[in-house]
Amino acid sequence: MVEYRIDRHSGVATYVQIVQQTKQALRLGLLRPGDRLPTAREVVEATAINPNTVLKAYRELEREGLVEARRGLGTFVRRSLGTTPADSPLRGELEQWADRARAAGLERDDVAALFTAVLDTHFQGDPT
Repeated sequence: MVEYRIDRHSGVATYVQIVQQTKQALRLGLLRPGDRLPTAREVVEATAINPNTVLKAYRELEREGLVEARRGLGTFVRRSLGTTPADSPLRGELEQWADRARAAGLERDDVAALFTAVLDTHFQGDPT
């Protein structure tokens, strides 16, 4: 099951953070079709956010065809997004790179900017 972490200082709307974290879990294979998302109550208890915010995020995921609400049962994953498992060797390499970047004194935003620039260079015109 996914555990949401809300960064109240990120400038990103809370419901968007939930959507993004769910999509990341889908891409990494941490969530698979048939898995149940935490209930709104569980998310509220863990994050101290408004239940309507959770429901808004889940509605957005449902609108995108990623999850489906089953009345009285919960919200379940309908489809996956990626093929990269969480234990991919590439993840280990990326973790080592992130360790080196941090040791070099780069801040999180610096690393994100650098990584995004490299992604943009290698995936130009790629719709994903």
